[in-house]
Amino acid sequence: MTKTFMAKPGEVEQRWWLVDASDKRVGRLASDVAMILMGKHRPTYTPHIDTGDFVVIVNAEKVEFGGKKWQQKEYRWYSGYTGLKSETAEKRRERRPELIIEEAVRRMLPKTKLGRAMLGKLKVYAGPDHPHLAQQPEPKELGVSRVAAV
Repeated sequence: MTKTFMAKPGEVEQRWWLVDASDKRVGRLASDVAMILMGKHRPTYTPHIDTGDFVVIVNAEKVEFGGKKWQQKEYRWYSGYTGLKSETAEKRRERRPELIIEEAVRRMLPKTKLGRAMLGKLKVYAGPDHPHLAQQPEPKELGVSRVAAV
């Protein structure tokens, strides 16, 4: 009789991945990153344990949206005063390009304490430099189209 494997906290070794976001679509990249943060890329995935890896994303300022989303997509948030603040994706790219990817990934993770812990393992940087060289992140290609060549 086979038993189902259930990981225990601290039992899974967490790796570091380096992802270059240049010329990648935001949604495809965010969904791939969310899967790695949750640990669904491992055969030892356990839903109630954080079995995911760390992900470092560089060149966040060079991501792409399809169509006219740079002008039409709006990000809204509550400032504490009456009414909502909002800005287009184009303005957000100029102001804080890391937030575009962070928000996309955050919305794909569980809305629990575990999801917030998973989001803490995501490191996003606008340019090509990052301070995580000591962790020796391995390069990984994410956010590529899944269309098979026929």
